[in-house]
Amino acid sequence: MTSALASAAVSSPNTLSASPSDIAGKAHHNKHGPGFVNPWPSYLERSGLTLMRMMLWRLITGKNKSPDTTPPTVPVRRPSFLPTRKTERLRATWLGHACYYVEFPSGFRVLFDPVFTPRCSPLSFMGPKRYTEMPCQVEDIPFIDAVVISHNHYDHLSHPTIQRIAQKHPNAHFFVGLGNKAWFSHMKLDDKNVTEMDWWEEKEIKISASASEAGEGKAQEITATIGCLPCQHTSARTAFDKGHTLWASWSITTSDKKLWFGGDTGYRTVPILPENEFDYSEKYSHLPHCPAFAQIGELRGPFDLGLIPIGAYDPRFIMSPMHANPYDSVNIFSDTKCRRALGIHWGTWVLTEEEVLEPPKVLKQALRWKGLDEEGLFETCDIGESREY
Repeated sequence: MTSALASAAVSSPNTLSASPSDIAGKAHHNKHGPGFVNPWPSYLERSGLTLMRMMLWRLITGKNKSPDTTPPTVPVRRPSFLPTRKTERLRATWLGHACYYVEFPSGFRVLFDPVFTPRCSPLSFMGPKRYTEMPCQVEDIPFIDAVVISHNHYDHLSHPTIQRIAQKHPNAHFFVGLGNKAWFSHMKLDDKNVTEMDWWEEKEIKISASASEAGEGKAQEITATIGCLPCQHTSARTAFDKGHTLWASWSITTSDKKLWFGGDTGYRTVPILPENEFDYSEKYSHLPHCPAFAQIGELRGPFDLGLIPIGAYDPRFIMSPMHANPYDSVNIFSDTKCRRALGIHWGTWVLTEEEVLEPPKVLKQALRWKGLDEEGLFETCDIGESREY
């Protein structure tokens, strides 16, 4: 079964949600060149490419931590997807790294940051290779109404994957940040089903699902509101286009549930510290954090579920401007007013130096530090596992 029978229409919603008072200034639009910037003191630009900085760090310090990916690491299950659009609860299935497939009780079906390839790289023979298996293929997913892309890094946007989605689900609609639509045309993909959005913009998508899809014995009209929201990151597909396209977090609102997808983000910039020094101690309380998440919580929250990144953070002084560690993640969870959360952005590729099973362990420590319950609030799950809310 495919979603080919369903048709979709995208428009501006009749009623707009609250937005910041300074939105017209568009501080994140680069006033001195192409593209976009992080407009907060919490983001300090590091010179050079991240890979080059990592190599230089290892050369200077002699430190070269290679995480052990010897199985077993993260358990992988064969996912099960609902055969129709009928469900009473929000159902979220982790498909590895930042990719989640979410089934809403309203019938809406959305796929976040799908990468169904062995490597997250422009090359099929070089670059980070999966140390956990893909739990399924694109073709196994019965319905895809919307595909939401946080930004254009290769571990979040995959040309072969987008091709397969377009073939299997020709009416699926892609939501991307400003500047990303041109990529679809350049890669010879049909861009008629692509909507670009700026931070704090919203679009309404209406789906007409057949009776067989709906599982109700009659055709179904489904409406969802897609919100493009800030996060602290950057973008690039090459060494020469950093920041040329917009990165974003996203909200999905249906008649019954509300979800926030963090995509890929940092929270604060941490300098080089003595080894094993805790950067959330009182000594470092002066370090600014990104104010956008509290704005999201205040203006667009609360959310029934947050999908929040917890991995790819070591070395901290290199990665902190654009990647959250679990202590950052629980602050983001609190700021955005998510009632529950699942951790993303770990368990699939070695991108940084922390051990592959470290993020969920540190997440529990961070929840204790924050005074939050370690169980049932902000959790992780197996790849391919579904959680219901």
